[in-house]
Amino acid sequence: MAKAPDLFAEEQAPAPGGAAGPRPLADRLRPRTLDDVVGQDHLLGPEGTLTGMLARGSLASLILWGPPGVGKTTIARLLAERAGLLFVAISAVFSGVADLKKVFDEARGRRRTGQGTLLFVDEIHRFNRAQQDGFLPVVEDGTVTLVGATTENPSFALNGALLSRCQVLVLKRLDDAALEGLLARAEGELGPALPLTPEARATLRAMADGDGRYLLNMAEQLAALPPRRAALSPEQLARLLAKRAALYDKDREEHYNLISALHKSLRGSDPDAALYWFARMIQGGEDPRYIARRLTRFAAEDIGMADPRALPLAIAAWETYERLGSPEGELALAQLVVHLGTAPKSNAVYAAWGAAQRAARETGSLTPPAHILNAPTKLMQELGYGAGYEYDHDAEEAFSGQNYFPDGMRRQSFYRPRDRGAEAAIAERMRHWATLRTKRGRE
Repeated sequence: MAKAPDLFAEEQAPAPGGAAGPRPLADRLRPRTLDDVVGQDHLLGPEGTLTGMLARGSLASLILWGPPGVGKTTIARLLAERAGLLFVAISAVFSGVADLKKVFDEARGRRRTGQGTLLFVDEIHRFNRAQQDGFLPVVEDGTVTLVGATTENPSFALNGALLSRCQVLVLKRLDDAALEGLLARAEGELGPALPLTPEARATLRAMADGDGRYLLNMAEQLAALPPRRAALSPEQLARLLAKRAALYDKDREEHYNLISALHKSLRGSDPDAALYWFARMIQGGEDPRYIARRLTRFAAEDIGMADPRALPLAIAAWETYERLGSPEGELALAQLVVHLGTAPKSNAVYAAWGAAQRAARETGSLTPPAHILNAPTKLMQELGYGAGYEYDHDAEEAFSGQNYFPDGMRRQSFYRPRDRGAEAAIAERMRHWATLRTKRGRE
């Protein structure tokens, strides 16, 4: 099949005249068919989404969303081959409006001769909104079948109009089985087995962190080592190779994923999982002050009156971090994580605040009942301000049971304490007060 030259493509073609430079292992092992792609059976297996599209002959414009090194570029190229489309690749990092216009014009010309175009756009989320809008007419009229690749959540990174014209497919990080399959292929290409103990082999897969390209690059480095008498242990391997940096972007989706995982682990009373997500965020470079802020919010939202100590402890841990800095201050935050994870939970105050706000919006400008208004002037006294007010400290059980809601508004129950932790005693106290109101005819 004829192939157009790639514009700014991730994969480089051999130099003119066949004089190709040395090719990295990851490039030499690039899958030649869709069946060779590993780790994406939900898309390319017998029941996969892309398998079904190709079988029906109806390849749609796609957004491939997934982490680095899982095969986005390769899948796009092989889809073009299977669908009989010319593969053209550009990168949003290096391309501008003029490049897009040229690609679109060439695709229109090919279309007039009966040749379709699959336009692969790497890092498509890096195009601004106006540039993304430029794809709409050529996608809608079929000039190109667009396949965009992104590591960012398309919901945040791409225009709604473009998303509505494309199907978003999620590519998974490569699991242990897929990574082991790649290692076996690498050894078949490189020659002898890699000089690793079984434990070191597992460590190598863990160091790749789901990135197939990174795994193959590390395998290539190991194959280039001088011959050894003994296989490398995990410790020796770690000294020789650098672990892949964990994916974490402090203002992108992974940031929100991990803070959500931390929050929900705490809500689920799992301090071990919460400590893990806390450590992941710290190792990813997150500002501990941001985590302290979210932990303080959790103390108020998800623990509340079930453990009234939680909120002041959150403030204390935050202040401790401010005084000590990293890494010493992070221990105070870790202590807070454990306290919040093991504390009794209640969102009763959170729910009550929401209900009170709704009631305030619905009732408008109702005034307080006259008996609880202050009367600092004679006129106000004559108007009945403060008349009939009962001083609770003088009442039986220091509880008068008077109405404190506006006249014309029936009494409402916003705060409903749970029978957990310190809130259980509060719930019992409030039930007693309700009983006293009933006895005194003030319900």
